Amino acid sequence: MKRAPFALLAIGLLASATVFADPVQNARLEGSVQTALSLNRVLNPFSIQVAIDGEQARLTGEVENEVERGLAERVALATKGIAQVDNQLKVNPELVEHPLEARAYAQRLDDATLAAMVRARLVWSRVTEKAPIEVESRDGVVTLRGRVASAEAKELAGVVARTTEGVHLANNLVSLDSAAMAEARNAPVDASSGPQPSDSWIIDKIQSSYRFSRNLDGATIRVVSEEGMVRLSGDVVSQALKTVAVDIARQIVGVRGVDADMLKVATKVEG
Repeated sequence: MKRAPFALLAIGLLASATVFADPVQNARLEGSVQTALSLNRVLNPFSIQVAIDGEQARLTGEVENEVERGLAERVALATKGIAQVDNQLKVNPELVEHPLEARAYAQRLDDATLAAMVRARLVWSRVTEKAPIEVESRDGVVTLRGRVASAEAKELAGVVARTTEGVHLANNLVSLDSAAMAEARNAPVDASSGPQPSDSWIIDKIQSSYRFSRNLDGATIRVVSEEGMVRLSGDVVSQALKTVAVDIARQIVGVRGVDADMLKVATKVEG
């Protein structure tokens, strides 16, 4: 009986632990859920508020229909650390005219993301890494401007833009700089543009470029690099895509060679 106060104290401490959630963790989860909702193209036009209590997310605000209400709940549940959703979103059919401004904002975000993807791929390429190329995207139409020192750089910039996932049309307005071309011709052929990047950097940039590329499933291609010598393995659906995969890997900064013997073209099995 003398131990009862200590037992009660222990129970009280446990109860306190369950009542007082970690505010830092709550804030982190709130940011994760809010980001996931904002990145969803269906939901980002709507103002959805998120509050976190432990592993529960409470959603408030208005959406246009039940489909969007259910989607918001599934997006929140899919966020790591969320086990339960208190969905208090209201359905307001009159919002049908409301999202015009928000959708225009969402399109600007999409265009900014698309332009960033193209810029990143240009920076990762040994041919265009230092080329002063400006990238503008509007409604999925990408325009390239600038002056480069080689026809190869101009051509590759256009290829990168055209093959980036989400680009509907690419306008390659890049011009050739005759003075820079003359200077480049006088430079040593094998002149290094900088220190050799690490193999982990090379692998990451090849895989990222695959993910950004249209019609190329980077998840099915394994990439290994040893001092810039790259080996590709896995499966692609056609010889044309194998060629694309090799070309993308070959032009990444730091790649000294590409071995694609183990990258197989999948054959259709008749059933």
